[in-house]
Amino acid sequence: MSDTSTDTRRLQAKVLTVSDSVDAGQREDVTGAALVALLGDAGYDVIEHRVVADTVEEVSNALSYMAYGFNGLIVTTGGTGFAPRDITPEATTRILDRPAPGLAEAMRAVNPLGRLSRNTAGIRGAALIVNTPGSTSGACEMLGAVIDVLPHALDLLSGAVSRHD
Repeated sequence: MSDTSTDTRRLQAKVLTVSDSVDAGQREDVTGAALVALLGDAGYDVIEHRVVADTVEEVSNALSYMAYGFNGLIVTTGGTGFAPRDITPEATTRILDRPAPGLAEAMRAVNPLGRLSRNTAGIRGAALIVNTPGSTSGACEMLGAVIDVLPHALDLLSGAVSRHD
Protein backbone atom coordinates (compact mmCIF):
# COMPACT_ATOMS: atom_id res chain seq x y z
CA MET A 1 0.00 0.00 0.00
CA SER A 2 1.45 3.37 -0.93
CA ASP A 3 1.09 6.63 0.93
CA THR A 4 -1.03 9.15 -0.95
CA SER A 5 -0.74 12.08 1.44
CA THR A 6 0.06 14.48 -1.39
CA ASP A 7 -3.28 13.49 -2.96
CA THR A 8 -5.16 14.69 0.13
CA ARG A 9 -3.25 17.90 0.82
CA ARG A 10 -2.32 20.67 -1.55
CA LEU A 11 1.40 21.41 -1.78
CA GLN A 12 2.47 24.93 -0.86
CA ALA A 13 5.32 27.03 -2.20
CA LYS A 14 6.89 30.43 -1.77
CA VAL A 15 9.11 32.32 -4.21
CA LEU A 16 11.90 34.74 -3.27
CA THR A 17 13.37 36.93 -6.00
CA VAL A 18 16.85 38.19 -5.17
CA SER A 19 17.58 41.23 -7.33
CA ASP A 20 18.78 44.76 -6.66
CA SER A 21 17.10 46.09 -9.81
CA VAL A 22 13.74 44.41 -9.19
CA ASP A 23 13.84 45.49 -5.54
CA ALA A 24 14.50 49.09 -6.65
CA GLY A 25 11.60 48.98 -9.12
CA GLN A 26 13.91 49.36 -12.13
CA ARG A 27 13.04 46.00 -13.70
CA GLU A 28 10.01 43.73 -13.79
CA ASP A 29 10.23 40.39 -11.97
CA VAL A 30 9.71 38.18 -15.01
CA THR A 31 11.56 35.18 -13.58
CA GLY A 32 9.71 35.22 -10.27
CA ALA A 33 6.42 35.34 -12.14
CA ALA A 34 7.50 32.45 -14.37
CA LEU A 35 8.37 30.34 -11.32
CA VAL A 36 5.00 31.13 -9.74
CA ALA A 37 3.29 29.95 -12.95
CA LEU A 38 5.44 26.79 -13.20
CA LEU A 39 4.72 25.89 -9.58
CA GLY A 40 1.00 26.47 -10.09
CA ASP A 41 1.02 24.21 -13.14
CA ALA A 42 2.80 21.56 -11.04
CA GLY A 43 0.04 21.59 -8.41
CA TYR A 44 1.46 23.99 -5.83
CA ASP A 45 -0.41 26.83 -4.15
CA VAL A 46 2.06 29.72 -4.20
CA ILE A 47 1.18 31.53 -1.00
CA GLU A 48 3.95 34.15 -0.99
CA HIS A 49 6.18 35.90 -3.51
CA ARG A 50 8.56 38.56 -2.31
CA VAL A 51 11.58 40.48 -3.58
CA VAL A 52 14.77 41.43 -1.74
CA ALA A 53 18.04 43.11 -2.66
CA ASP A 54 21.26 41.15 -3.13
CA THR A 55 22.63 41.27 0.42
CA VAL A 56 23.41 38.31 2.65
CA GLU A 57 21.44 39.83 5.52
CA GLU A 58 18.28 40.55 3.50
CA VAL A 59 18.25 37.14 1.82
CA SER A 60 19.00 35.24 5.05
CA ASN A 61 16.36 37.16 6.97
CA ALA A 62 13.73 36.67 4.24
CA LEU A 63 14.43 32.94 4.00
CA SER A 64 14.33 32.50 7.78
CA TYR A 65 11.01 34.32 7.95
CA MET A 66 9.54 32.43 4.98
CA ALA A 67 10.60 29.04 6.41
CA TYR A 68 9.34 29.66 9.93
CA GLY A 69 6.55 27.15 10.69
CA PHE A 70 6.23 26.32 6.98
CA ASN A 71 6.08 22.82 5.48
CA GLY A 72 6.55 23.51 1.81
CA LEU A 73 8.91 24.54 -0.95
CA ILE A 74 10.78 27.84 -1.09
CA VAL A 75 12.34 28.65 -4.46
CA THR A 76 14.78 31.52 -4.83
CA THR A 77 15.70 33.12 -8.12
CA GLY A 78 18.79 35.21 -8.70
CA GLY A 79 22.20 35.63 -7.17
CA THR A 80 23.66 32.19 -7.91
CA GLY A 81 26.36 33.15 -10.41
CA PHE A 82 29.86 34.60 -10.30
CA ALA A 83 29.12 38.34 -10.14
CA PRO A 84 30.31 40.14 -7.00
CA ARG A 85 26.72 40.68 -5.75
CA ASP A 86 25.69 37.02 -6.32
CA ILE A 87 25.36 35.94 -2.69
CA THR A 88 22.23 33.79 -2.60
CA PRO A 89 24.03 30.46 -1.94
CA GLU A 90 25.99 31.98 0.96
CA ALA A 91 22.85 33.55 2.43
CA THR A 92 20.93 30.29 2.03
CA THR A 93 23.68 28.13 3.53
CA ARG A 94 23.81 30.48 6.51
CA ILE A 95 20.26 29.52 7.58
CA LEU A 96 20.02 25.85 6.54
CA ASP A 97 19.64 23.11 9.13
CA ARG A 98 20.72 20.42 6.66
CA PRO A 99 21.97 20.50 3.06
CA ALA A 100 20.32 18.62 0.18
CA PRO A 101 23.26 18.35 -2.24
CA GLY A 102 21.59 15.82 -4.56
CA LEU A 103 18.94 18.37 -5.52
CA ALA A 104 21.48 21.10 -6.28
CA GLU A 105 23.62 18.67 -8.29
CA ALA A 106 20.64 17.47 -10.34
CA MET A 107 19.61 21.05 -11.02
CA ARG A 108 23.09 22.00 -12.26
CA ALA A 109 23.30 18.90 -14.49
CA VAL A 110 20.24 19.81 -16.56
CA ASN A 111 22.15 22.26 -18.79
CA PRO A 112 25.84 22.90 -19.58
CA LEU A 113 25.49 26.44 -18.21
CA GLY A 114 24.56 24.86 -14.88
CA ARG A 115 28.28 24.40 -14.33
CA LEU A 116 28.40 28.17 -13.81
CA SER A 117 25.76 28.06 -11.09
CA ARG A 118 26.67 28.04 -7.42
CA ASN A 119 23.11 27.15 -6.36
CA THR A 120 22.43 25.20 -3.22
CA ALA A 121 19.49 23.36 -1.71
CA GLY A 122 18.61 22.33 1.79
CA ILE A 123 16.22 22.08 4.69
CA ARG A 124 15.19 24.71 7.23
CA GLY A 125 12.74 23.22 9.73
CA ALA A 126 10.10 21.50 7.58
CA ALA A 127 10.75 23.74 4.57
CA LEU A 128 12.80 22.76 1.54
CA ILE A 129 14.76 25.62 -0.05
CA VAL A 130 16.20 25.48 -3.58
CA ASN A 131 18.15 28.20 -5.38
CA THR A 132 17.67 28.88 -9.09
CA PRO A 133 19.43 31.39 -11.35
CA GLY A 134 18.03 34.78 -12.32
CA SER A 135 17.45 33.95 -15.96
CA THR A 136 13.90 32.88 -16.66
CA SER A 137 14.80 29.89 -18.80
CA GLY A 138 17.55 28.76 -16.42
CA ALA A 139 15.35 29.06 -13.34
CA CYS A 140 12.46 27.12 -14.89
CA GLU A 141 14.76 24.50 -16.37
CA MET A 142 16.59 23.93 -13.07
CA LEU A 143 13.38 23.71 -11.04
CA GLY A 144 11.90 21.42 -13.68
CA ALA A 145 14.84 19.06 -13.23
CA VAL A 146 13.77 18.20 -9.67
CA ILE A 147 10.09 19.08 -9.41
CA ASP A 148 9.06 15.42 -9.78
CA VAL A 149 10.75 14.38 -6.51
CA LEU A 150 9.84 17.42 -4.43
CA PRO A 151 6.38 16.22 -3.29
CA HIS A 152 7.97 13.12 -1.77
CA ALA A 153 10.67 15.22 -0.10
CA LEU A 154 8.00 17.50 1.40
CA ASP A 155 6.03 14.48 2.63
CA LEU A 156 9.15 13.19 4.34
CA LEU A 157 9.75 16.59 5.97
CA SER A 158 6.15 16.69 7.22
CA GLY A 159 6.40 13.22 8.73
CA ALA A 160 3.59 11.97 6.47
CA VAL A 161 5.73 9.16 5.07
CA SER A 162 6.92 6.72 7.70
CA ARG A 163 8.24 3.95 5.49
CA HIS A 164 9.52 3.42 1.98
CA ASP A 165 7.66 1.15 -0.43
